[in-house]
Amino acid sequence: MFPSSFFTRRIIIFLFLITGILSAGAQVKLDSELSPDPAVRIGKLDNGLTYYIRQNKKPEQKVELRLALNAGSINEDDDQLGLAHMAEHMAFNGTKNFKKNEIISFLQDIGVGFGSDLNAYTSFDETVYILPIPTDKPENLEKGFQVLEDWAHQVTYLDEDIQSEKAIILEESRLGKGAQDRMFRQIYPKLFAGSRYAERLPIGSDSIIKNFKPDVIRRFYKDWYRPNLMAVAVVGDIDPDKALEMIKKHFSGMKNPPNERKREFVTIPAYSSSEAVVVTDKEATGYSISINYPIYPAAPEKTVGDYRRNLVRQLFTNMLNQRLQELTQQQNPPFVGAATGMGNFIRGSENFRAFAGVGTGDIKRGLEALTEEIERAKRFGFTATELDRARKSSLSSMERMYNNRDKTESSLYVEEYVRNFLTGEMMPGIEKEFSLYKELLPGITLDEVNKLAASVASDKNRLVYVTGPESGTAAVPAPADLLATIASRESAELKPYEEKAVAASLLTTLPKPGKVVKRSEDKLMGTTKLTLSNGVTVTLKSTDFKNDQIVMGASRPGGKNYYGAADRYNVEYGIQAVSAMGVGEFSPTDLRKALAGKSVSVSPTMGDITDGFNGNSGNKDVETMFQLIHLYVTSPRKDTALFNSFIQRNKSQFAAIGSNPQTAFIDTLFKVMYNNNPLAPIAVPQSAYFDKLNVDRILSIYKERIGDASGMHFAFVGSFKTDSMIPLIETYLGSLPSSGKVFQVKDNKVRPVQGEKKLVVHKGKEQKSLILAFYSGEVPYSEDLELKANAIGEILNIRIIEELREKIQGIYGGGFFTSVEKTPYQNYSMVLQLPCGPEKVDTLLKAAKSEIAILVQKGPAASYLEKVKKQWIEQYKTEIKENSTWLSELLDQQSINADPKYFLQYEAMVQKLTVQDIQQAAKKLFDGKNLFTAVLMPQEGDGGSSSAPVKKGF
Repeated sequence: MFPSSFFTRRIIIFLFLITGILSAGAQVKLDSELSPDPAVRIGKLDNGLTYYIRQNKKPEQKVELRLALNAGSINEDDDQLGLAHMAEHMAFNGTKNFKKNEIISFLQDIGVGFGSDLNAYTSFDETVYILPIPTDKPENLEKGFQVLEDWAHQVTYLDEDIQSEKAIILEESRLGKGAQDRMFRQIYPKLFAGSRYAERLPIGSDSIIKNFKPDVIRRFYKDWYRPNLMAVAVVGDIDPDKALEMIKKHFSGMKNPPNERKREFVTIPAYSSSEAVVVTDKEATGYSISINYPIYPAAPEKTVGDYRRNLVRQLFTNMLNQRLQELTQQQNPPFVGAATGMGNFIRGSENFRAFAGVGTGDIKRGLEALTEEIERAKRFGFTATELDRARKSSLSSMERMYNNRDKTESSLYVEEYVRNFLTGEMMPGIEKEFSLYKELLPGITLDEVNKLAASVASDKNRLVYVTGPESGTAAVPAPADLLATIASRESAELKPYEEKAVAASLLTTLPKPGKVVKRSEDKLMGTTKLTLSNGVTVTLKSTDFKNDQIVMGASRPGGKNYYGAADRYNVEYGIQAVSAMGVGEFSPTDLRKALAGKSVSVSPTMGDITDGFNGNSGNKDVETMFQLIHLYVTSPRKDTALFNSFIQRNKSQFAAIGSNPQTAFIDTLFKVMYNNNPLAPIAVPQSAYFDKLNVDRILSIYKERIGDASGMHFAFVGSFKTDSMIPLIETYLGSLPSSGKVFQVKDNKVRPVQGEKKLVVHKGKEQKSLILAFYSGEVPYSEDLELKANAIGEILNIRIIEELREKIQGIYGGGFFTSVEKTPYQNYSMVLQLPCGPEKVDTLLKAAKSEIAILVQKGPAASYLEKVKKQWIEQYKTEIKENSTWLSELLDQQSINADPKYFLQYEAMVQKLTVQDIQQAAKKLFDGKNLFTAVLMPQEGDGGSSSAPVKKGF
């Protein structure tokens, strides 16, 4: 129902689960089948519906429900294009037990947010409904199962509901239109080798959506929403017997239709010859190169041997991708980024794929470099050192998953079970997977990986396609030239990859430790606060939320506001530039190699008014995290070649960014809203900005901001014992250089324009508009006002769904984003964002204005405030048991003196909110003094883009 990165998410989780390194173990039989995790109860009802049940108490008093349908857009008839997706929408628009929008209203009443919690998605081969249910009240669970049952076979499909939803579907379709969509609609028939997939994009056909008769979508629902194509997954704080009882109660009565249609699976034929395609568009922002190697049927994966084969594949692609990443570190890199992948292309099919993004750079050179690196791996394979690093890197991920196995969230389990039902993904459980790693990985030899490298891209039939701007700084090759380039590099003379020795230790000598000069305990927060001899302060919070997770943050007043217009770009991109050059003796590539096998990350940060760090580690790598902090403070690395590489990559990446209509609109908006102030926030990077960077000035600023630890406050939260951290803190933080300088928050006096201002920008060939309205002003800060402002935003978002989406049918998604800030000056902003069609701009602005007026004049209906309260409290119950939540709060308490009661007594503070509180706050925040309204409209005729006052009525 909302945009979903389903394919990306599935691949990421798949890689995460199957990569690792293990010690030697007993011999296993590769042909033995892997049984499902014994902790999950799997079964079938008599009608063929599959169920998965698992009791899991993280988070407590919550159950994750899923309804998975093994049918999607691929099952549509020619007159149904887009109706699989619309059928998913219709499940929220009226069922036997819930009239139109009652499902959303009921779930909001029990604290389930629409979009953030409640959701659904449709893809080529499947449709999945997502429903988390709080179980503090027994009736919630019963109603949750009733919702799931209604979705499965009791959607009403009333004529008027179907008709009203058409406009919303068309608005969702509108959101996806643009350069990428136009280009890939030309690529898909080639990419999917002429199969039915090319004609069954889930978003469907606008003309069919506009004109289909109601019985056409009812036919899809009748044909495919049936129990033998369905699974129900229940994971959470529930007794398994109770869960099974409710599944049987709600789903045993479902029947499969007589003479049911066969669920056929579409295959993609292998490419019969090599082909190249070049597609360009005026609004594209950069060139991308893709090589799709032959597509083969993917055999079902069931055995230990299948699992082992996937391990070999992932070791291969991980090592190849590391080599490609190294090429981006060259002084004049051939591409901005590149990667390869191997595995599922479409369900039931697999292939090897390679991709490179060259920005506005040289397409031919990028393709040559990509092809050469694949060919180098084919001819010479990898080195033993590379394989060792790949194993070590994989180990840390698997090991931490295993260590945290009893603290795994229910949502991760339930998603795995859905994948098992839909695709047959193996799910032996983390204990078994860890055991398999120990038994299998030592036997995977370098020769075996190298043989895979030699064979994986050997077939000459492949599809090569390039997409990008119509006119760029580089010539666009003809399709035949792309194939010729690949052929020439595959036959060129190449040298084997050369491995560079990397230092074994991050620090050659340990720093001279400082001392803890003061220690105090905050019993209310359960924290320990330390003051070190160099003035650095540290807060420690030991938790048991995860068994193997430590998160870190640091903050101090400072930041970009300390610098004027002459240093604008040096401070904006300085941290990125320093990170691109590495630290100590290590380039970024060398640092990655040195950290192989460690689960650790540290990054310096510089905001408008703060300097600091963020990072995380596993338990065993916490000292490495401290060493990295020390290196980033004391040893930024100057490397002119890597600096130039950073410049070239960014110039290439952003050279054509203004071709995107929305990006150009945002850039213009910020310039107008801040009256072209040279210190205004940079919303859109420009290629020319990077020509103004100076490496020596950047390093000088970095040393002023990060290299002086005076006043820096660190916070650590996670699975550690407080006393065990103190020696590390004294050694690595107590030794940081400190001038004793007092840093304060600096206000650079940048303000948005005052009064009521209006702007329209004409750009883009699609009939797409975007409304952005900024209500802003200066107001005394309080956490009480911040809480009320956030409530106003949430209430208005509910009303926007009900009125602007469901009644006016003018948007697919959108809403308010709120901010109340104490520093650098006390202010607020309430930002309205509404993507829509140009014909609805006036109507939507008037409707939004009306909703605000009601809030100011009458306050919200009590029911809306109650919905917000319940949703917040449900979120709080989960977030209060997350390390990242505590870290953010501890840093806020230090930086803005946040009152702990708004954290520890959050439920009470939320429950105290009244309708009158919201109304009074709305009067203050929507006083009408400062309103900046900007609207993106399509370009007028052939005149390109322009800006002018918005016409009367906006």
